[in-house]
Amino acid sequence: MKRSVEFILNGRPVKAEVSPDQSLLELLREEFELNGAKEGCNMGDCGACTVIMNGRAVNSCLVPALEVKGAEVLTVEGLVAPDGGLDPVQEAFVELGAIQCGFCTPGMVMSAKALLMQNPRPSEQEIRTALEGNLCRCTGYHQIIEAVKAAAEKMS
Repeated sequence: MKRSVEFILNGRPVKAEVSPDQSLLELLREEFELNGAKEGCNMGDCGACTVIMNGRAVNSCLVPALEVKGAEVLTVEGLVAPDGGLDPVQEAFVELGAIQCGFCTPGMVMSAKALLMQNPRPSEQEIRTALEGNLCRCTGYHQIIEAVKAAAEKMS
């Protein structure tokens, strides 16, 4: 039996009918057609589905859709700079070539954004720890870490 949930999605109030077995990832992709969060492993191991929920990075494949009631969810599609352009994290990823095949990029960006929201001047070790739940099959970790450092500089 479906239940109604209301929450804030990318800064605007939304409402959806969800089933008890539906994940936040499925809700975002199927109901709201937000395809930035990817289904990789569907077990919370790869980080491709990372979004920010109530200020924290979460694996949306593991969050029951019913749990978003009253929550604030930010997806990669919701990242917009004040001028309407790319968020500083996205800009840094582009500028420093922190993308290869691109599959992991939205999850990496969202994990980095969550870190920088909580800690605007992270150490390299803090960056590595924040990203350890995100897997990159193309081994682009060096550029990704450098991009997060650059984004921190831009944002401070």
